[in-house]
Order: sequence, then C-alpha cells, then structure tokens
Amino acid sequence: MRTATAPATTPALFRWLLLGLLASLLSACGYNDFQKKDEAVKAAWGEVVNQYQRRADLIPNLVATVKGYASHERETLEAVTKARAQATSIQVTPETLNDPEAFARFQQAQGQLTNALSRLLAVSENYPNLKADASFRDLQSQLEGTENRITVARQRYIAAVQDYNVLARSFPTNVTAMIFKYPVKPSFTVENEKAISTPPAVKF
Repeated sequence: MRTATAPATTPALFRWLLLGLLASLLSACGYNDFQKKDEAVKAAWGEVVNQYQRRADLIPNLVATVKGYASHERETLEAVTKARAQATSIQVTPETLNDPEAFARFQQAQGQLTNALSRLLAVSENYPNLKADASFRDLQSQLEGTENRITVARQRYIAAVQDYNVLARSFPTNVTAMIFKYPVKPSFTVENEKAISTPPAVKF
C-alpha cells in the first residue's frame, strides 16, 4: 500500500506546488494589481456616467420652464434639446473605456451640452420673471449641485486612470498588460477640459 500511495501523493503535491508558484508569479508581475485598478477605473467611470445622466434628467424640466417665459428664444432652447439628445444617444459600455475614439465622442457630446446649458442660463438674465420663478430657481440649484458632482466624479476618474496607466506602461507590469490584454485607458483631454469642467454660471 505504501508503494501505491506514494505515486498518487507525489503528483498531487507537485500540482499544488506548481499552482503556488504560478500564483506567486502572477502576483509578482502585477496581475492582481491590474484586477484592482481596473475595477477602480470602472467604478469611477460609473459615477461619471451617473452624474451626467442626472444632469440630462434635469434638462427637460429646465427647458420647459424657460420656454414658459421665453418661448421666442427658440434657437437656444433647440440647441439644448439637440445637445441633450446627442449626449444621451451615445451608448456607454465597459468597452468605451478601452476605445479612445468612443470615449472622445462621449466627451465631445458632454462638452457641447455644457456649452448649450451655459447659453440657456445666460438667457435667463434677460427675464426677471423667469429668474424669480421658484421652479426655475430650484432647477438651477439642482443643476449647479450636479455640475459640482460631475467635476468631482471626473477628477476621481482621471486619478484612477492615471494610476492604472502607470501600471500598464511600467516595466515589468507592461508585459503583463500585453499578455492579459490590459490596454492603456483614455482620459479626459486637455483641449476640452475647460468646456467640460466649468459648471454653467448660476446666478440668482
């Protein structure tokens, strides 16, 4: 029985040792770090998308309120509605984080919506009755709070992507990134940062 047991035990022990060695190698090459940082980027991105959606949900009521006092400002109202439609039509999936072109389209659409909202709020300065409307003031306050949340969420995303990309570009973890297909992720670009990061001016 001893002779029969030894051959069975030796392969099992060898397999465990091999698995242990493999786990150590994966940990040493940054594989586990990629898992954590990739999840951190996804979580940060999810918050960015949630806050942009929160803003988009406020816009129909804002447009309707402004229209009640300034219906002839058709060009401005239509620009906001069109920009919102464009921004919400872009399909945002986890793959967006690995597609610089898709990410750029999303960023551009949100920037255009920010600019359109700024013009809409500027219109209110010409209508004292609109500025005094309680619903309009409440919507402005909600919009301002949402824009601030967008700024914070975007900053957290940028930090998470920077942390991830440093790992993806550094040696020897860049080899792990290549083997396990962890590409460098896109972030918000400098040229559109001002348009996106500047909340519309809210004046009462």
